[in-house]
Amino acid sequence: MKIAISGEQTISIFQLTAVFSMLFALIGFSYNVWRMEITEYNNNVRSASFELLLQLSELESIVYAAHYDQDPILGSPRNGWVKVNLIADLSMITEPELSLAANNLKQSWQSNWEQVASDEASAQAVVTKIDATRAKVRQLLTQLD
Repeated sequence: MKIAISGEQTISIFQLTAVFSMLFALIGFSYNVWRMEITEYNNNVRSASFELLLQLSELESIVYAAHYDQDPILGSPRNGWVKVNLIADLSMITEPELSLAANNLKQSWQSNWEQVASDEASAQAVVTKIDATRAKVRQLLTQLD
């Protein structure tokens, strides 16, 4: 069966079917690639976020051990530095807002780590930044598709 376009030019149903099939295949493939990229991004962000939550809890535990328990082993500033740097590194995988919160936490730790064991305000300043970073992680997790 042929369809007349104008004059003697005709297009067969087979040709129309081939064109529409190719068009639908390209649209379907494009959507699949886009969806796979979004899914991979979400998986990476979700994994990094869960690890961030764990590291934030461990850092908070270090601050509490240093300040309230006066335990130089569990409250070691070296362990705190390791956690803070890991949090900053992991936050780079996520969104810029979370990376900014992690950098604020790192700056707070940098200016307060020496007084955390003896000064309530220093310990509270670090814990406040930990809580702010934790809130950003939760917010990011709720926004994922």
